[in-house]
Amino acid sequence: MNTATGSTHCDDLAKALEAFREHAPLLERWGTALARRLGSGARLLVAGNGGSAAQAQHLTAELVGRYREDRPPFSALALHADTSSTTAIANDYGVQEVFARQTAAHGRPGDVLLLLSTSGASANLLSAADRAHRLGMTVWALTGRSPNPLQLGADDALCVDAPLAATVQELHLVAVHMLCETFDRAVERGEAGGAGADGTPAADGRPGVAGRLVGRARTVGRTPPDGPVAPRKGQA
Repeated sequence: MNTATGSTHCDDLAKALEAFREHAPLLERWGTALARRLGSGARLLVAGNGGSAAQAQHLTAELVGRYREDRPPFSALALHADTSSTTAIANDYGVQEVFARQTAAHGRPGDVLLLLSTSGASANLLSAADRAHRLGMTVWALTGRSPNPLQLGADDALCVDAPLAATVQELHLVAVHMLCETFDRAVERGEAGGAGADGTPAADGRPGVAGRLVGRARTVGRTPPDGPVAPRKGQA
């Protein structure tokens, strides 16, 4: 790589990162809301094209697997990752329907659809956003510069102020990691338990599924205070 070119790329990224810092409160809000919803049985659907598809799959991997510390898995689907469905839908209904039809199949009221696009103008993502709203889902978007159609079609959007798609994608990855970090902190605080799909606390105040699983995850593999428990009859 030409040294001057590499330096320019780093300079562009550093400049965009300074402006990006102002989005931290939004990502904090998204992470907390997502923990409450997924902890109560809702689902996250994510979609993007090209490099944005890779970012989308990165996010779902962190939620189904883990980000840093061990915790329960949460339901998150990258719509482009089902190549058989994606290619079949594109072949039978057209490329514009590849995410909208999967959203109709998997989405439910209270679920979240997160769409990633450097341009904010991808027709298949705009169709998915429209279908999600008709289902009663919440739509979030990670895009490039505002204003753009996807930003206007989402309930909430984080728009990266950078001229190059490469820089936008790099900061989308930063956003993904910040979202995962705030999500995990909310789970650790117990905010993923006892909430409804819309993020409101459960009426009885009891811990939700995620809250119970977090407690269980902390004790798995640990020796009880009184020492190992002897196996029951018939157990090896």
